[in-house]
Amino acid sequence: MKKVVEKLIGLQKTISTMESCTGGGVVNALTNVEGASEVIRFSAVTYSNEFKIKMGVSREIIDTYSVYSMETACEMSKNISKFTGSDYGVGITGKLNRSDKSNLRGLDNEVFVSIYDARKDSFTNFKTFVDKDSRAENKEDVISLIEKKLLEIM
Repeated sequence: MKKVVEKLIGLQKTISTMESCTGGGVVNALTNVEGASEVIRFSAVTYSNEFKIKMGVSREIIDTYSVYSMETACEMSKNISKFTGSDYGVGITGKLNRSDKSNLRGLDNEVFVSIYDARKDSFTNFKTFVDKDSRAENKEDVISLIEKKLLEIM
């Protein structure tokens, strides 16, 4: 994430994240870089539907599309950007190595990522399937994909 932080600093842009299945891994990777405090506004780990909703994700979106959907990831990225006034918002939701008895819809091991660009009012979205044996390895793979995508779009 060193290049991401350096690029954000150079562009004088800020970023915030609303993470679910990555459990704060993206913001952790960013804060491991010196100078990250210049670009990171805020991060929220919203494992539960309740706190996704409290952070601005529409209950109707979750009920209609599932908490594990691109629509939910988009709501997460846009709302965290708006809540913090950040140039970029990153929203991540999905399942890593487990099924969710509380949210039966959605495929196991499918992760949805949305990056919101507030200046352009636009989204860059992708989904991925994880296949490693451990949650930690799957998180690392997702974080690496997010890093590459952020560098592409900035």
